[in-house]
Amino acid sequence: MNSYDFCVPTDIRFGKDKIECLSTEIGKYGKKVLLVYGGGSIKKTGLYDKVYEVLDGFEIVELPGIEPNPKLSSVKEGAGLCKEHNIDVVLAVGGGSTIDASKHIAAAAFYDGDPWDLVLDRSLVKKALPIFTVLTICATGSEMNPGAVISNEETKEKLEINHPLLYPTLSVCDPTYLYTLPPKQTAAGCADIVSHIFEQYFQPNDGAFLTDRFSEAALKTCFKYGLVAMKEPDNYEARSNLMWTSSIALNHLLTFGKGGAWSVHPIEHELSAFYDITHGVGLAILTPAWMRYVLNSETEKRFATYAREVWGVNSGNDRDAALEGIERTEKFFKELGLPGTLTEIGIDDSDFTLMAREAVRTSGLSSRAYVKLNEKDVENIYRACL
Repeated sequence: MNSYDFCVPTDIRFGKDKIECLSTEIGKYGKKVLLVYGGGSIKKTGLYDKVYEVLDGFEIVELPGIEPNPKLSSVKEGAGLCKEHNIDVVLAVGGGSTIDASKHIAAAAFYDGDPWDLVLDRSLVKKALPIFTVLTICATGSEMNPGAVISNEETKEKLEINHPLLYPTLSVCDPTYLYTLPPKQTAAGCADIVSHIFEQYFQPNDGAFLTDRFSEAALKTCFKYGLVAMKEPDNYEARSNLMWTSSIALNHLLTFGKGGAWSVHPIEHELSAFYDITHGVGLAILTPAWMRYVLNSETEKRFATYAREVWGVNSGNDRDAALEGIERTEKFFKELGLPGTLTEIGIDDSDFTLMAREAVRTSGLSSRAYVKLNEKDVENIYRACL
């Protein structure tokens, strides 16, 4: 088990009506708030009005229209608003994209250069505004970690900014806010959670026994309640379990004692950078293909453990058990209604070589991944998804 540092300073307020705390908690930092949100669904659900009701007496500046794959241009606009209005707090109301953009904005508010500099060189992050979140989609875990993934539309790069100053100060996690999610967002979010767990579970170090058991329990939760939430959108038990799993899937708890580079995420980031597809959709397509590609005599035991502990596969042969576990994973994504191939979402092989090169260049795929992958390997995985 590897040595590890673990500190998650985010204050989580979990449960129905927890939004009422915002007035008191945000008020500790000031009265000028940048409200960041996406396409406007919070207005249709009434959450927008609720935020204004709770923050009565605060000066609120709005930044709407954050994209599903948040763009650098939105970060620049938000940082400009923070400087212009002397903002005290950034409040993100939405899912991971809104929260990610808000984190980058919070840091860029204290930087005079191009905000993309902070992505390329994290040492330039010296200060950040307090970040508060009201979660409306469970997927990325951004409400409880210091990372944010941003797309540079000019260079077609999709990279992460990560810094301890970017942990949200407080996150409101009310499962009832998930009731009105469109099915496709519930499905894609669930696939994202599952992928986060996989990235930490399938690592070179298999000696973190307790961490792995946590991961298996989290996966079981997704596989059980993901389908329930699709069929019963207002099932509080399903929504609350998925929401909490989303947070712990990426707050470093499941990395404790393990470590190593991720595999499927950097491959998918190129898909959504080039084609602006939904991140969870790309992950659902790529994950089974990656699993089959890296399955070999050295990894089959690990995949068999996954199949037996999570899916209850009874096969005594490790290879057969591993293959059945992969098949059940693929079937789960399909039961969520997610596409199974790149062809289904209109992507052909025209950019595979370039995307594979970028995926390897911008990640630890070739040096620190569970199974090291070169550019040709990544291109082969893309082609297996057609």
